[in-house]
Amino acid sequence: MLDVRSCATLSEAAGILSGDRQALLIAGGTLVMRDVNEGRLTEGTLLRVTDPAFRQVNAGGARVEIGAGVTMAAVLANRDLAYLHAAARAIGGPAIRTMATIGGNLFAETPYGDFTVALLALGAEVVVQAGYGSGRAVPLEDFLAGRERGGAGQAQGLVTAVQFTRPQNPSDFLFRKISRVKPKGISVLSIAAHLPASGGRLVQPRVAYGAMAPVPMRARGVERVLDGKPLDQAAIQAAKQAALEGTRPATDAIASDWYRREILPVHLGRLLAGEPR
Repeated sequence: MLDVRSCATLSEAAGILSGDRQALLIAGGTLVMRDVNEGRLTEGTLLRVTDPAFRQVNAGGARVEIGAGVTMAAVLANRDLAYLHAAARAIGGPAIRTMATIGGNLFAETPYGDFTVALLALGAEVVVQAGYGSGRAVPLEDFLAGRERGGAGQAQGLVTAVQFTRPQNPSDFLFRKISRVKPKGISVLSIAAHLPASGGRLVQPRVAYGAMAPVPMRARGVERVLDGKPLDQAAIQAAKQAALEGTRPATDAIASDWYRREILPVHLGRLLAGEPR
């Protein structure tokens, strides 16, 4: 039997999640309610959080913090987050975006989770609150690695927010989702890139993929060949050659692993070159 409880504070919800392994947070419900409706989740406690801090956005300064309960529609409505609009718009249709949350997307299984790919390219950290203590910031890459091992998620406590450094130049941040059905199809793959430059050369670029591994992943081979280089045709060609390093795509109803490997370098090259979709 499922029990539904409302929590007025983040601390209350974190305390319940830390003490009850059958408790699950429900924010937008796009993941949890699917399991309920299809009969895969029949026992435990579903928690709702009414704390306004869960849905707060601080995006005007150098350091951005977005509450885990913020929806994709709220991201699209925020002008200070314009560089994330393409990633938010990639999540379903309008009805889904009014429900789907930042925090929920962190737990979406491949080939979903496109917004998390964008956060990974921005070097985001996940704020996790365990019990009634204060929250701690965990690098998103570490959080995802733990999730892949089966050790991350609500067993760690409550994900309350994500944090990252605002891109100094919004045009340095690029995102592209490749799907068979436009505009809201499930991803064949997605790519995000943050490409800051100084003196005409890239400085510590970050590139991330979705649907090319069990969880969103950094494209470290691509980052390595781009770092310190001008973003010219030679650099783009080198990036395409390094594109598949470390990838582990799956075959599913959307695409085969072979197809994902075939098209990734092509779309990476187009993204880096600024070509239209």
